[in-house]
Amino acid sequence: MLVKDIIAAIEAAAPTQYQESYDNTGLQVGNPDAEITGVLISLDVTEAVLDEALQRGCNMLVCHHPVIFSGLKRLAGRTYVERIIHKAIKNDITIYAAHTNLDNMLAGVNAKIAEKLGLTNTSILEAKSDTLSKLYTYAPPDIADKVRDALFAAGAGQIGNYTESSFNTRGTGSFRPGESTNPAIGKAGGKRELVEEVKIEVLVEKHNEGRVLRALFDNHIYEEVAYELIPLSNANQQIGAGMVGLLPQPMEEMDFLAFVKKQMKTDCIRHTALRGKKIEKVALCGGSGSFLLAHAMRRGADIFITGDYKYHQFFDADGKILIADIGHYESEQFTSEIFETVLKRKFPTFAILLSNINTNPVKYFY
Repeated sequence: MLVKDIIAAIEAAAPTQYQESYDNTGLQVGNPDAEITGVLISLDVTEAVLDEALQRGCNMLVCHHPVIFSGLKRLAGRTYVERIIHKAIKNDITIYAAHTNLDNMLAGVNAKIAEKLGLTNTSILEAKSDTLSKLYTYAPPDIADKVRDALFAAGAGQIGNYTESSFNTRGTGSFRPGESTNPAIGKAGGKRELVEEVKIEVLVEKHNEGRVLRALFDNHIYEEVAYELIPLSNANQQIGAGMVGLLPQPMEEMDFLAFVKKQMKTDCIRHTALRGKKIEKVALCGGSGSFLLAHAMRRGADIFITGDYKYHQFFDADGKILIADIGHYESEQFTSEIFETVLKRKFPTFAILLSNINTNPVKYFY
């Protein structure tokens, strides 16, 4: 097993194209072509987690939070980051992180929280609007099916849960072959040709653009394939931040907070004043999600669950929603289960292990 095999499996589930601009998702330390003996999964990479990997015979760490967020100028052991990187290199341990790209997946971090809380009818809270393009291309009618099939096989034409979606119109194209061309229709240096063509229109997700264009070029008969790939402002309901869903049955506020505390294994929930209203619609975001409060309110959520809320941000609830801060680590602690599921589905007999170490840097005094 090679490092790049593990990476390919993770990035098929959480393409790096969907990480936020500030993030540093991907291979942090290591060689993609290196052999691996086992994978240890953890929310964070700490020195203790590195020691655990060595003890358990794993030379690759897969984590949610990148250990390297900004540039390192030296590895002198002055900080925990420098010590971790130095130790990983010294012991040939690969480190890979999938962070906000996994946050933004429909089946990612927030879906795992929703699963723990038993939510139904879930959807993305804030859909991203920079992830789709429209591909227009043109083909003679006798090869249009071949071109469409190739585009679909490469991932084009997906709209929500619908696949192989396209729009097709017939028309007349024109071109004049130059002297140095090798045209599929007409002769080099010949007259202008008028050709019946089918205009094929399909949606393409950002992470599939390269694959779709290669499929187009490989399956077309034209020497110069005419196409336009145009970015769209449409919101992609499959990609984005946070999640909203419904409880099977409405619950009293205190009962629901007790339920969240149990299900999310948190020692403390900081929350705004109770509103005296039952909880039915739940909005949530793993990690730091205060930026999504307005979206939660617009979606009519009764409660917004996240972590890292600051004192003055609690005032923003303004009596219109219940805010519940369950802690950053607590909201994302089950992310390791996502990695485990993805990797064991792809490599069922390989050593995929979950870390036994609680990496939460926040402790509570009772």
